[in-house]
Amino acid sequence: MAMDLKEIENYIKEALPNAIVEIQDLAGDGNHYSATVTAPEFSGKSKIEQHKMVYNSLKGKMGNELHALAIKTKEK
Repeated sequence: MAMDLKEIENYIKEALPNAIVEIQDLAGDGNHYSATVTAPEFSGKSKIEQHKMVYNSLKGKMGNELHALAIKTKEK
């Protein structure tokens, strides 16, 4: 069962309410996405910590309902 991009955005915004989230469906199959997340919560965090914050926001969906997500993070 695939996730749609609005659902992914909602999970990320729930965990990072001040984030600007841009999501693209890379393959048109509902399984391969790219997300650019810009958030003040990333301030002072390493890229690894920022990416973990995004992955954690997906509450275990990564690898299950969501097959692939390329992440870019930026401080706001």
